[in-house]
Amino acid sequence: MGAALNGMALHGGLKVYGGTFFVFSDYLRPAIRMAALMGLPVNYVFTHDSIAVGEDGPTHEPIEQLASLRAMPNLGVIRPADGNETAAAWKVAMESTNKPTALVLTRQGLPTIKDTSETAYEGVSKGAYIISASKKEVADALLLATGSEVNLAVEAQKALANEGIDVSVISMPSWDRFETQSKEYKQSVINPAVKKRLAIEVASPFGWDRYAGDEGEILAINHFGASAPGGKIMEEFGFTVENVVARVKEMLK
Repeated sequence: MGAALNGMALHGGLKVYGGTFFVFSDYLRPAIRMAALMGLPVNYVFTHDSIAVGEDGPTHEPIEQLASLRAMPNLGVIRPADGNETAAAWKVAMESTNKPTALVLTRQGLPTIKDTSETAYEGVSKGAYIISASKKEVADALLLATGSEVNLAVEAQKALANEGIDVSVISMPSWDRFETQSKEYKQSVINPAVKKRLAIEVASPFGWDRYAGDEGEILAINHFGASAPGGKIMEEFGFTVENVVARVKEMLK
């Protein structure tokens, strides 16, 4: 599939895309690398992006694939948080003329996050943005997340607010795009004055340290998944509002 997409892109006259489960992106990797090396505007729609796949088990649950694709030069990687970010990601991909783009999507349905109909395109274009701001000018802590975990972070923000802890939630759908932004923009999103940060992603923690910082923590997965209902696995591996709240409170002690 990957080689066929490259051939179609080289022929010209078409906007090309292919889709499969995210874990199978490993089988496409040589073709993806060639597309990136040649600057071909090929689009990949990868679904079933995490342990939330559930009963299919660890053979079908991506762990290291996200970090692996993020490491590839000249490949755009976007993991959107809801329908509005997904639409924005597709628009961004269609606008790309000199590099391939991988959209990394969930299996499970996700709620639409407040105000993303107005903010998603600019936020995705720039790679990261404050999707739910703290009430205070300087937050007590930052929650950084991508994809399905952004809604988890927003729900944890509400629970923390009930306990008098004011945090900001940052959606980071595209690291490669965020890294091209100005220092001023990056610091407006990830406030350097806020040292307590929790990065949340249902994948390998590789790379998150640059954003979590020295005093931050990472809630991720450094082992293979398991076979069980998706919600049960998420709970077992700590991707719950209760655990996020507990981790933030522990950091702030």
